[in-house]
Amino acid sequence: MENEIVVGLDIGTTKICTIVGRRNEFGKIDILGYGKSESLGVTRGVVTNIVNTIASIKKSIEEASGRSDVDIHNVFVGIAGQHIKSLQHHGMRTRSSSDDEITQADIDAIVADMYKLAMPPGEEIIHVIPQEYIVDNEIGIKNPIGMSGVRLEANCHIITGQVTAAKNIYKCVKRAGLTTEGLFLEPLASSEAVLTEEEKEAGVVLVDIGGGTTDIAIFQDGVIRHTAVIPFGGNVITEDIKEGCAILKNQAELLKVKFGSALADKNQENEIVSIPGLRGREPKEISLKNLASIIQARMEEIIELVYQEIRSSGYEKKLIGGIVITGGGAQLKHIVQLVEYLTGMDTRIGYPNEHLAKGADELKSPMYATGVGLVIKGFHELERKRQSQLASQQTVTETGARNMAGKSAKEDKARVAQPTEDNNKRGFIKSILEKIFDEDDSDQPLT
Repeated sequence: MENEIVVGLDIGTTKICTIVGRRNEFGKIDILGYGKSESLGVTRGVVTNIVNTIASIKKSIEEASGRSDVDIHNVFVGIAGQHIKSLQHHGMRTRSSSDDEITQADIDAIVADMYKLAMPPGEEIIHVIPQEYIVDNEIGIKNPIGMSGVRLEANCHIITGQVTAAKNIYKCVKRAGLTTEGLFLEPLASSEAVLTEEEKEAGVVLVDIGGGTTDIAIFQDGVIRHTAVIPFGGNVITEDIKEGCAILKNQAELLKVKFGSALADKNQENEIVSIPGLRGREPKEISLKNLASIIQARMEEIIELVYQEIRSSGYEKKLIGGIVITGGGAQLKHIVQLVEYLTGMDTRIGYPNEHLAKGADELKSPMYATGVGLVIKGFHELERKRQSQLASQQTVTETGARNMAGKSAKEDKARVAQPTEDNNKRGFIKSILEKIFDEDDSDQPLT
């Protein structure tokens, strides 16, 4: 709705980002403000220090609130981590009549049933995403609303996660003085920001390289088909540089960001960068070719794990849209060439600029894809809730109308039946009287 404001909160391993957005009349997102703070209590996408995470959230929220001049109370939050799993399940619902059209309420009922599935101890369902529907054995239906049918079935992609991981996120958000309005899997949020509908239809792999994890989402025929999380991200590359070059972690991160490359062959032997020494020690000289060799070795491992997920999904030959890389790790130089070389698939960098209005240039970096995607998902969720509410109201109204119609029909039938009975009685009495009068007349003498 007009002037409706949505806030996305990306609780990442390296940073916590808050983005405040409002949809304009052209459907684009106007960024009212954003805040960013160092993430001090999250490891590989999972909260490991409640106090530090709360402090980081508050700092990010305060910065975003100050820039946007908006009092932030409700947020849409992302969830990630190695604990995330996915599975396929089939749901079915039998309707009372084939004459009534299938509504959003029928779909919501199937989804609600999915959330009641028994999960292994310690796990809970985060998302239930219908992939396709079957109406009275007619398969391959993308949207059954408005159709007639008795038996409605759905093939669903179900995403699960650890109960404790989700609870810790809710706890941190609540103790930061906020309310979680929705919890979304981060690669699904990122996909909203960087993928086109054409790519999802053709078949595409989203690879979101964050600080702690690399998240994968495979789309084909317009719907999500496979999700996975690899427990390696940009931070492990930083650690490799730290160990390989014998320097401090912050120096390793700076080297990676400023001079890092995913292909060692792109650097010359004589390209050297100097790192300040500790406490008056001599500066350390680092070969950029050696730096790139360290980065390439780890990136090859991550890409190979990504490619394993693509092969195991069964959609390897159906991904015309290739691979889209986003997240902070997508900023690494020559990463597109390395991915294409190792997978043989067309690859591009995913920038969250398609849905943003002018004036938000800083947020058009791949590192903000999840935050921007959470804002977009937030607007979609608010619209879904409105549609679901309207569908429920319509169902109640139609049920009431049918009940009233049934009641009126009974009353009309009673009114019609009553005169007929009276007429029969009057006709019977009339015939008796006529007979009596006829008999009386026959006994009278003629005059």
